[in-house]
Amino acid sequence: MKTCWIIYNGSLVSDKFLDQARLMAEACHNAGVQPIIYKNYEILVDLSTPLQNKADFVIFLDKDILLATYLKNQGIPVFNDPEVIETCDNKAKQYIKLAQAGIEMPTTIVAPKVYPKFTIRDSGYFEGVLHKLGLPLVIKEAHGSFGMKVYLIESRQQFFDKVEELRGVDFIFQQYISSSFGRDIRVNTIGNEVVAAMYRHSETDFRANITNGGQAEKIELTTTQKDLAIRAAQAVGADFAGVDLLFDENEQPLVCEVNAASHIRNIYNVTGINVGDAFVQHILKKLG
Repeated sequence: MKTCWIIYNGSLVSDKFLDQARLMAEACHNAGVQPIIYKNYEILVDLSTPLQNKADFVIFLDKDILLATYLKNQGIPVFNDPEVIETCDNKAKQYIKLAQAGIEMPTTIVAPKVYPKFTIRDSGYFEGVLHKLGLPLVIKEAHGSFGMKVYLIESRQQFFDKVEELRGVDFIFQQYISSSFGRDIRVNTIGNEVVAAMYRHSETDFRANITNGGQAEKIELTTTQKDLAIRAAQAVGADFAGVDLLFDENEQPLVCEVNAASHIRNIYNVTGINVGDAFVQHILKKLG
C-alpha cells in the first residue's frame, strides 16, 4: 500500500487547517492509500542526516516552502511542487506568470522594491500609476490569504498613505473591477480538469471570500469560465488549484488569483464534492 504524508502548518490553531488535512486523508483512504497527517514542525529538517521511512508522496497544504523543497530534494514527489507553491504565494510572481501565458486578468502593475527607510514619493512614479489605473484601484500585498492584505483604494490620500505604509513589502497595483463587487467564482481544478465550483457573494465587502462573511452556492460554469480556470492553473504549473474568477463589465471571466493550497471544506459543503478524491487519483495516475 502506498503511503502519503499530508502536511499542514502546526502554528495555525484554527480547526479548519486540520479539517483540510482530514478531508485529504479521507480521500487517500478512498483510494487505498495510507495517509499520515503531520504538522510542518513534526518533520525535522536535519540537513546532516538523510530522511528515513519516506512516504511515497506528499500532499502539501502549507506555504512552508523550505520544508517542501527539503522533501522534494529527499526524492519524495510533493504536490503541489514547492516552486508552484512559492509562485502562488507571491501574488506579484504569480501575475507575472499569468501575464506571460496571456491569461485574461485585471490590468496589473508590480510595485518597485522600496527599502523600508527610504521613499520614492517625489519621483512621479505613483502619479503615473494613478494616471494608468485611476481611482478606485486595488492594492494587494504579495503575501496574503483569505482575502486579507487586499485594499480597496478610493482616494489619493488613501493611496499615498498605503504605499508609504508598504515600504519594504512586495505588492501590486491592480485595476478595480467594479462589475464584480462582492462576487466571484471559486473553481477547483485538478490537472487539466475542473472538479468543483461555487459562486461566492457578499453584500457588505468588495471581496467575496467566505472567511470575510461571504455566502456561497453551486454554479454551472460556462465553457469560457472552465477554459480560463484550467489555463490559469496550467500557467503556474499547479496540479491542484483554487482559481478565483471575477466578472468583467460584459460578465466575462477574469482571473483574480490562483491558490496552490486552496481550502476545500467550503466547496465540499456547497457541492458535496471532496476535491481531495480527484486530487489523489490524479497523483496516483501521475506517479504510474
